[in-house]
Amino acid sequence: MKYHVKHVTQYDYAEPVTLSHNVARLRPRELDLQKCLSHQLTVTPNPGARADWLDYFGNYSDYFALQQSHKELTVVAESIVEVFATPSEDNSMRPSWEQSREEVRAARDPVTRAAREFCFESLHVAVNSELAEYATPSFKEGWPLFDCSLDLARRIHTEFKFVPGATTIGTPLAEVLRTRRGVCQDFAHLQIGCLRSLGFAARYVSGYLVTTPPPGQRRMQGADVSHAWVSVFIPGRGWADFDPTNGLAPSGQHVTLGWGRDYDDIGPIRGVLVGGRCQKLRVSVDVIPIQQDM
Repeated sequence: MKYHVKHVTQYDYAEPVTLSHNVARLRPRELDLQKCLSHQLTVTPNPGARADWLDYFGNYSDYFALQQSHKELTVVAESIVEVFATPSEDNSMRPSWEQSREEVRAARDPVTRAAREFCFESLHVAVNSELAEYATPSFKEGWPLFDCSLDLARRIHTEFKFVPGATTIGTPLAEVLRTRRGVCQDFAHLQIGCLRSLGFAARYVSGYLVTTPPPGQRRMQGADVSHAWVSVFIPGRGWADFDPTNGLAPSGQHVTLGWGRDYDDIGPIRGVLVGGRCQKLRVSVDVIPIQQDM
């Protein structure tokens, strides 16, 4: 399915900003099951300097600097993306979680060694016994790691309440676990923390969720806003995605921007500025299916 994605970010400042340097990560990645057919990033006022590169994790990064006084900043990212459904699981490529954990710890092949860096604590993801204890009921003896990870995502979806504004990016995972409330980034961080606490490699994925609900039913949580989910490394298979906010394994309805250890590695826009005093932020996202010729 092809989608037109439009992500608009607007900043209004209380006082003029005389200088700002920014990095945007708003271009969808090229993947086996996702193709970015076009992308355009429009910045107003017009930047005095621009550059682009791939960051450490292979995410597209756009730098822009504004060197003139301004009280407003608007960043519009528009992309045409084609997303394909995930193939059915091959049981021969679904090792048990016990076997998977041992291979992540001991394997020397380049792919597994590269994945191992996602086993450790990061800025927004703790690794501790409390998170391991919460995850343990999903890891039944001999179960494939894929099934355990999906069960954990479903439990988070069932046992936690989606409450916009209940947390901030700085809310500790211990508080999320205690209050059982949060938003997609909290639930992604929570599942990642649980998996890493048990010795698995898990990374944070940023993107968008596309849904078309049946008549009379609500849209899935996270639709038409920036979304976050989890990717788990399964030896012999590669990375598999799970969405704890909605309790499912993505298949064609998630548009991937990029990934990292946690939100701090893949936030959509980051910057430093001189002036402004305080700011008002508005973000809008539209993900519109493109009708294809039959």
